[in-house]
Order: sequence, then C-alpha cells, then structure tokens
Amino acid sequence: MNLPRLAPGVRLSFDKQRDGWILQAPERIVQLDTIGAAVIALVDGKTRTEAIVTALAAEYEAPEAEIAGDVADLIADLATRGLLVLR
Repeated sequence: MNLPRLAPGVRLSFDKQRDGWILQAPERIVQLDTIGAAVIALVDGKTRTEAIVTALAAEYEAPEAEIAGDVADLIADLATRGLLVLR
C-alpha cells in the first residue's frame, strides 16, 4: 500500500475548546472522531497503511479486514482534501 504522512503545514493537536483532536491546516480545521484521531496518530510517513491497520486491530481487538476499509477510506479522503500526502 502506501506511506501516508501529514501534508506540509498540517498538524494534529488537541483542541480544548472542542474537547477533541483536530487536524490544523492553513485556514482550516478538521475535527476528528476518536477512531480518526487514532489513525492519524499513527501516520508518520514511515509506517505503511497495513501496519496502521494491524496496530489498530490489536488495540481495539477487531478483525483487520473490518478495519482496513475504514482506514483506507479515511486516508484517501484526507489525501484528497490535501491534508495527507501518500508515497
């Protein structure tokens, strides 16, 4: 698969006012749900998508096949929106 990383100028941070994790980019904010934040926390440009799925499956005690589609969809969506870069 691929090696996702945050796009230049994008960062993951905890927003106290929203009481949740957000992706901050120039002039926009994307609020993440708990699972989205867990996925993005593993996005470092060095970890393949398959390894992210494996780590989440172990953490949440869920089948990898069940998680893989959701992770791939989230990564693709954020890449389309210019928040992630895929290598």
